[in-house]
Amino acid sequence: MNTTPRVSLHLVRGFWVAARQLSFTKAAAELFVTQSAVSREIKKLEEQLGQPLFRRVNRTLQLTQAGEELYRAVSEALVLIDAATDRLAGVERSLTVTTTIPLASLWLVPRLPRFTQQHPELDVRIVASNDVLDLVQAQVDIAIRYASLGGATPLGKPLVGYSTFPVCTPALMRDPARPLRTFADLAQHVLLEFETTVHGRPWYDWEQWFSAVKTAKFKPAGRQRFSHYDQVVEAALAGSGVAIGKRPHLNGKLQAGTLCAPFGTDGVATLGSFYVVVAPSATGRGAVGEAFVAWLRSEVRRDERALAK
Repeated sequence: MNTTPRVSLHLVRGFWVAARQLSFTKAAAELFVTQSAVSREIKKLEEQLGQPLFRRVNRTLQLTQAGEELYRAVSEALVLIDAATDRLAGVERSLTVTTTIPLASLWLVPRLPRFTQQHPELDVRIVASNDVLDLVQAQVDIAIRYASLGGATPLGKPLVGYSTFPVCTPALMRDPARPLRTFADLAQHVLLEFETTVHGRPWYDWEQWFSAVKTAKFKPAGRQRFSHYDQVVEAALAGSGVAIGKRPHLNGKLQAGTLCAPFGTDGVATLGSFYVVVAPSATGRGAVGEAFVAWLRSEVRRDERALAK
């Protein structure tokens, strides 16, 4: 078996830093070289591989499909190297992640087996809380935090957009006695509501959705209210009525076809975005935090591809 690398590991290291930063300038600063040196190394690596790894879109640097594939592979290799050195040094391999209760239960936790399959050497602890935790005090490595449109943004990088829209079962949408074709058809259905407050403010409700999509309010056939969002989702799955769905929370249900968005993109109200915040505890542990963040982004892309079909 030939163990000689096909490409220079020095070039691969430079690529990994540039891909993580999505900036040749920032990569140069981290590697203590010039920006032109990073650019030359990337060009040389692309020549060796025979395809581009980066592209510029609206003056921003993005990875090509080949670049994303290589970045994932290098990140996974670095995790294995870190795991080996940590085992030799007796270092514990664990990662603590926090996010809101609905996002954890509906989106993050169902996807964790894929991360565990890729990184069986890492132990993951999920701290689900609707409070904004102090990462140092709570001993949290990575946080997935929400920022509203026009509001203050966390000290992190955007992960995925956050939007709401009506959802129900396909059978309810196609009910011949009361089909859901227009917003006005909602008046014939029971509306399912999440009755709680976040930081002293009511959570996004039907009245706010009516306002966002500029439709007149009306008296529905009935209302059912729940204190937890997962109960709202279960009621929708049972065919009890129409709920306000969230993305990315319900991406899995939409992909499986157990829930649907009867009004398509017409009913979507964009609220903001979720950001990934990496605490100093994870930053100082090399590729462990990077591997989890890279996996999060791969899950977002997986959802986008599945929902685009």
